[in-house]
Amino acid sequence: VILKKLASTAASPSDFLTVLSTCKRLNTLGSNSLVLAKASPKVFAVKPEKWSESSHRFLKSCSDAGNVEACYTLGMIRFYCLQNRGSGASLMAKAAINSHAPALYSLAVIQFNGSGGSKTDKDLRAGVALCARAAFLGHIDALRELGHCLQDGYGVRQNISEGRRFLVQANARELAAVLSTTPSALMSGNWLTWNPLPHLRHGNVVGPGCPLLSDFGCNVPAPEPHPANKFLSGWFSGKKDCVGVGLRLCSHVGCGRPETRQHEFRRCSVCGTVNYCSRACQALDWKMRHKMECTQAERWVDEGGVNGDANGDDGMVIES
Repeated sequence: VILKKLASTAASPSDFLTVLSTCKRLNTLGSNSLVLAKASPKVFAVKPEKWSESSHRFLKSCSDAGNVEACYTLGMIRFYCLQNRGSGASLMAKAAINSHAPALYSLAVIQFNGSGGSKTDKDLRAGVALCARAAFLGHIDALRELGHCLQDGYGVRQNISEGRRFLVQANARELAAVLSTTPSALMSGNWLTWNPLPHLRHGNVVGPGCPLLSDFGCNVPAPEPHPANKFLSGWFSGKKDCVGVGLRLCSHVGCGRPETRQHEFRRCSVCGTVNYCSRACQALDWKMRHKMECTQAERWVDEGGVNGDANGDDGMVIES
């Protein structure tokens, strides 16, 4: 019982492994499936530079014990880093069957892109279904993705008003998540000050409009990436040869996903200099970084386009 509690609350791999190295008896007990099944994501959050056969075996032992976080993390590593597509997808599916929202969303991204296969392997309807399930479980990126799909009619019948509702809900949940972990932020006026986007400051928008929630200056920090995404980012960081010739990484820093074939990811249709594995990553990167760098953002507004492939949900204007 004590080891199960330790495994579920450990803040790093060393917190858990140090105890196991104390004596042979503890090492044996720590390898019990009941303990490994309760291990927290931080227990197997190994750094890419320390990846080894032993860390691979430990993650596999956790996943074999039924630890859904381990299934998802090892699935992502195998699918993208080790290029073992079948095994990686199977592990993510194992986690998804147990209602693991990040696994459901990651499988949706794979279906939307046809990752690991050809362009004809895309299954938009399956992607939408997986996204809807993850969104139902409260996954914010899945909410964003589903909102864009509905708004654009991508893999599902177009419903602009419902799509925008999901996008606003995603922003609201994102803000609520930050406020719940940082209660002092409620007392700060900076969270509630409207800081319109640069292209909205010059009166470029024609007609009455109301920007989405994050345009009102809810300057939330970037969400903490999942350990699996951190591993991917570290694995491919500065290793172009690991990605593959002609392949690109998702430009959102909290993602880490690489292309599995050339031209798999979408480009920003305005500047064409950044690439994204999903609309959700595109929306987040636009809000956190790219809106300050996109060289032709004004053209997008001047043309009056509401382009899901260009700027994500935070650059759009809702008609009142």
